Formats: sequence, C-alpha cells, structure tokens
Amino acid sequence: MQGRVGVVVPAAGAGARMGGARKAFLELAGEPVLVHALRPFLAESRVVRVAVALPPETASSPPDWLTALDDRVVVVAGGATRSQSVRAGLAALPSDLDAIAVHDAARPLVTTTVVSACIDLALDGCGAVAGCPAVDTLKRVNAERRVVETQDRSVIWQAQTPQVFPAGILRRAYTSPFAEATDDAAHVERTQPGIAVKMVDAGTANLKVTRPEDLVLAEAVLRSRAAASSP
Repeated sequence: MQGRVGVVVPAAGAGARMGGARKAFLELAGEPVLVHALRPFLAESRVVRVAVALPPETASSPPDWLTALDDRVVVVAGGATRSQSVRAGLAALPSDLDAIAVHDAARPLVTTTVVSACIDLALDGCGAVAGCPAVDTLKRVNAERRVVETQDRSVIWQAQTPQVFPAGILRRAYTSPFAEATDDAAHVERTQPGIAVKMVDAGTANLKVTRPEDLVLAEAVLRSRAAASSP
C-alpha cells in the first residue's frame, strides 16, 4: 500500500535508569543504539522524513554519525517529557503525510517486517501498535503494593513501538489538551475514542534498552539474528 509516511523518534530522555547515560547514544554491536532503531524505517521507501528529538543542548550540535546517516533525517530539540518531544518532532514533519509513526529511540531491535506491517494498517485507516501478548500473570496493587486484583492476561498485550496512525489522527491527538501519557495510543484513545487501534505482534525481542542488562540481551539477539542469516 502506497503513501507518504513520517516518523518521530523521541530521544531526549535523561536515561535515569541507565545511570544518566543517553540510551540512544550507547554502543550496541559497534553502532549507537539510535542507528539500529532508525535503520528499519530508513529501509522503508514510503518514509519521507524522520524527525529525531534530542536534548536541546545536543540538538544544537548533533553528532556527525546521525546527520550523515540519511538525508531524510532531521534533528529537533526535544522537551522534558516524551509527549513534548513527540510534539516537537511532529512540527518538523511535512504537512502532506498519510501516516505518522512514533518509535522509541531505545528500541534497537524492531524489524522491517513489523515496521511495514504497522505502516500498512495506518495507511488502511486505523492505528497500529507493535507489542506482544502478556506471558506473566499480572497483578494490580494499591499504594502499599498489596495485591487487589489479578488481571486476565489472555486479553492483555504489552505495548511497544512503533505506533503508527493516520497522520490527521495523530496530529489531533497531540494538539488537544490532555494529561501526559506513556504512549501515543493513549493520547488517541483519550481524544478520539472511536478510532480503531490494532496490535501487531512484534515478539518479546523488540525490547527497550532501559537498564544496563538490556544491552547484554540486545547484543545476544543481534548475534542470534546474524547467525541465522549466515549461509
């Protein structure tokens, strides 16, 4: 399915759980995490612009490896929250897009297959959220961590990124007044509750590099993929 697609990559987080390190700039298999995260989108011919939101002090002088990566990549100054960074990225995208994807800079293992599947759904008129079915039993707790309910995991999915929507739907979600949220689908649900959003199974390997041990896991996945593709 043809269309013009823009991508926003919020990468302005402080990396508190990584000891203050910028997760997107950490090295993974010889390249920055951010490069791995961007590559599947740059392989998509329908993607016409990728806006990467960096901390303001870094955006003013971005690294050469990022600016030289692809002519479609632009750098913008992000905000103090994820939502603020997404808004900044949206403002840097062309106005004539058919769909817009948002992808975490710290998810370096997303595949081209998942990216294309999410884009296809958005170009067909509905939202798409990469994720995977919950495999652990989920407990709802109170402020004292006392269990108050066990969730039915058969209907629970863990949301990841990319999250892709028809361009007008995502832009409206981010121009409407709302509380902060941890993902883009939540903004769409609050502002346009009738919009259909479908999950795309990206598996558990589409992990988010959050803690130091996640880099070890990501390296292992990359090695496994490389071995599987070797003749």
